[in-house]
Formats: sequence, structure tokens, C-alpha cells
Amino acid sequence: MTPSATSGTGEVGVERHGDVAVVRLANPGKHNALTVRMWRLVPEVFAGLATDSSVRVVVLTGAGPSFCAGSDINDLAEHHVSDLPSAAETAIATCPKAVVAAVQGYCLGGGLQLAAACDLRIAAVGSTFGVPPARLGIVYPLTATRRLLSMVGPAATKYLIFTGDRIDETRALHIGLVDEVVAADALWQRTMAVATQIAGLSQLTIQATKQIVDALVAGDEVAGTVDRWTRRAAAGPDVHEGVASFLARRPPRFTWEADPLPGLAQPHEDR
Repeated sequence: MTPSATSGTGEVGVERHGDVAVVRLANPGKHNALTVRMWRLVPEVFAGLATDSSVRVVVLTGAGPSFCAGSDINDLAEHHVSDLPSAAETAIATCPKAVVAAVQGYCLGGGLQLAAACDLRIAAVGSTFGVPPARLGIVYPLTATRRLLSMVGPAATKYLIFTGDRIDETRALHIGLVDEVVAADALWQRTMAVATQIAGLSQLTIQATKQIVDALVAGDEVAGTVDRWTRRAAAGPDVHEGVASFLARRPPRFTWEADPLPGLAQPHEDR
């Protein structure tokens, strides 16, 4: 299990709640603005969670009243020309586990980049979203621009970047930037309810779907990936448990884990 990182400037901590791992961005006094150290820690933390078989779902959130106010302005000159933000974003997006963002307060710039890399986003009333590169004279990373485009479309992507406007949770929901909006005092409970629900379902189905959907969005060939996942499902325990639990009218107890089957190629090899 990847431990919390507590030394230096800013933290990327990990807490466990049963099958759910909570990754918490923390930079006290700066609304969790991401320092260079924090950008570097995000891929390390997610790499550990990706290979931890006891983790079924990951929740990404911020400490205190905000999710993340973007990149720490003191480090902007270094990381806006580096691959650190894209590496952190990619680590989240390619994590085989379902990743749910719990967003409150500010979700700006690099913070929005990380939230967009999650599979689902649940936002609290009072959240604020924005993409400020035009206010800083920098270029938004290619990976982040492509991801934003796939989520909200070209017009909304251009609007957010061209104007640098901050939008509220209602408009974010309207354009597809978030999936659900809840009262601020219900955010944690609702996020954990969704994460726990996902954790109790077939991880084979979830991991296969994540890989297939992401490949379709990227325009990749997916027929081979679908075929391999289908054969994996047929050889694994979850389909039998799903049928048995349905017939017995009891909750399923899915046990599939992402260990490669003998003689069967990993489903991601054609990506």
C-alpha cells in the first residue's frame, strides 16, 4: 500500500476505507494548489494503487474546503513546460481501477485537469470550475485539451479556455463536466456510497468497460480488446457468481482479480 507523503511542500495522502482508497491532495493555506512535489507524487501514489489487489475503487479529493485551486503559482515557470501535469493526469486516467472525484470549492487549472482524468465526478453545491491558461499566457497541455474536448465538446472547451471564466456546479453539470451535484454536507456520504457500490460489483466488467470506452473515445481499434476481455470473463468466476446470485436472489460476491490468466494475453496489449 502506498503511504501518505508528508514531508516537504504539499501532500498526496492515502486513506483506506475498506475496498476504497481515498487519495487526498493537501497544501494547507493554498486551496491544495499543486506544487512540483505534489505533481510528482500523484503518479507514484496511483502506481501503487493500480497494483494493490485489495483496492477496488479510488476516490480523489482535496483536504479542507477545496478540491484543488490549480498549480502553485510559485512553481508555474517550472512545471508548465514540463511533462509533470500530463504524467499525473495520465496516471489517474490509466489506473485500471474506477476513480471517482469528489469535488468541492475550487477546481481550477491543474485541479480540473486531474478531476477530468477521473472516471466520474461528483460535485458539491458551491463548487467552482475554471481553466485559466489564457490568463497566464501558457498553453493548456495536449492531453488535458483532448480530454476536455471529449467531455464537453469543442464549443465549451474553447469557451472555458478562451474566456478563463469560472463556472459554477450547475453549468458544469449542464455541459457534462461533472456527473452529479449534491449538497455540500452530503458530498462525502454520496461519494463513498457510489464508490462502495462500484466496489461491490464485478471488477472484471468495470475494468473491461473502462479500457474499452477509453479506447473508443481515442479512436483506437478495440475488437481484439473486447474479444480478450470476453474470453477472460468466460474463464473467470464472476459470470458464474452473477448467475448463481441472481437465481438465489442474494447479493453477488464477485472475486475476480486482475491477475493474468495462463496463456492469455493481457487485454491492454493492443493499446
